[in-house]
Amino acid sequence: MKIVNLSDTDSVANMYLAEIRDSDYQKNRLLFRNNIMRIGEYEAFEISKTLTYAEKTVTTPLGEAKVRVPQDDIVLATIFRAGLPFHQGFLNVFDHAGNAFVSAYREYTDESHSEVGIHVEYLATPCLDGKTLIIADPMLATGGSMELGYKAMLSKGMPKCVHIACVIATPEGLEKVKASFPDDTTVWCGAIDPGLNEHKYIVPGFGDAGDLCFGGKM
Repeated sequence: MKIVNLSDTDSVANMYLAEIRDSDYQKNRLLFRNNIMRIGEYEAFEISKTLTYAEKTVTTPLGEAKVRVPQDDIVLATIFRAGLPFHQGFLNVFDHAGNAFVSAYREYTDESHSEVGIHVEYLATPCLDGKTLIIADPMLATGGSMELGYKAMLSKGMPKCVHIACVIATPEGLEKVKASFPDDTTVWCGAIDPGLNEHKYIVPGFGDAGDLCFGGKM
C-alpha cells in the first residue's frame, strides 16, 4: 500500500484544511462544503498524474493539435452523506467518470458510545470490472465504513486498481485499509492525525463531517 500525505508538501490545500479545522469557520456550512470540495479537486489533480495517457489528435479551427489524454475508465465512489461535497470535487475534475454510491454509517454498540459498528444498506454502482476505482470519503477514522463499502462494491466487479482519497486519516484507519485492500492500493490524504478519541472521532480532526456539511441528524 502506498500512502501520499499531501500535507508533507506545502500547497494551497493546507490553507483549505486549516480553514475547515477552524471552529469559527465551520459556522458557515457553505464555506465548509466548498473547501471540502476544493480539497477533492486538488486530490483529483494529483491522482490524475498517475493515470495512463495516450496521444490524441484534436481538430481545431486552424489545424490539428496533438494532446496526451488519460485512458483510464474511472469510477468515483463515495459514502453517504459526508462524502457528497468531497465527491463533487472529484467529479468536477473527472467529469466523464462513472459514479458509485454506498450508504454506510456508524452505529454505537454500547451505552458509552465507545464501540462502533458499521451498517451498510444501499449500493448503486456501474460494473467495476477493469475500472480505476477512486473511493472518496473525507474521514478515514476506524476504516470500518471504507472496508465494508469496498466489499459491497466488489459484488459489482473487480477494479483494475484502487485509490482511496480522504481529507484526514488516522494510523488506525490506514492499518485497516492495509489489511483489507489490495497491496497496490494508494491512499491520498490531506493530513494524517494522531488518532481517535473514546467515541472514535479523529483528534484533532475537525468534527463530524456530515453534520458540518449538512446539519445535525437524529
